[in-house]
Amino acid sequence: MKKQRLTMISNRGFTLAELLIGLFVSAIVMTTILSAYYSQNKSYAVQEQVAAMVQNLRAAMDIMIREIRMAGYDPTGTANTGIVTANTTSITITEDLDGDGSVAGDENITYALADSDGDGDNDLERNNNLIAENIDALDFLYLDETGNPTALPSEIRAVQITMVAKTGRGDRGYVDSVVYTNQQGIGIFGPINDNSRRKRLTAEVRCRNMGL
Repeated sequence: MKKQRLTMISNRGFTLAELLIGLFVSAIVMTTILSAYYSQNKSYAVQEQVAAMVQNLRAAMDIMIREIRMAGYDPTGTANTGIVTANTTSITITEDLDGDGSVAGDENITYALADSDGDGDNDLERNNNLIAENIDALDFLYLDETGNPTALPSEIRAVQITMVAKTGRGDRGYVDSVVYTNQQGIGIFGPINDNSRRKRLTAEVRCRNMGL
């Protein structure tokens, strides 16, 4: 007669050491998960800020390009339109869009930086109205018909525009030590060495109606 082999099942629970090891492993796993979540969440927030900054910058540049290109528009030849002031950080242009032979209202346009909302950061203004927030630098460089820089409004045939925008919030762990330049390689902003992310955008606008 065969003897039956009896299997003993232990009802003994976990020891204190086993519980501590289990808790320690669980803590490591949870820490890893939370760290990954925080990192992804931070990355998403930064990307969202940068995307908003770029969109803000491009929209402002598009408006300026369109209007500066029309500087000097004067279908009757009697409105005396053109570039009125040509400063490094601001520009004033006139155009006779309605063709009535005079410049009035929104046909006289000035672009400049100012703290429009009083938050301590510069913004781009068009005729003292806010166009784009958080613009650190606005630079204009004027070219004559041969492509050389000029300071005389009557000689201007093209305008190089450079803008530097920053995100609305800083990014801890990031330091902006960049020197931002215009198209001529001249420094116009920085280094600031702060935590803001920035974007530089440049354009060259041919003034179609100047010198006609």
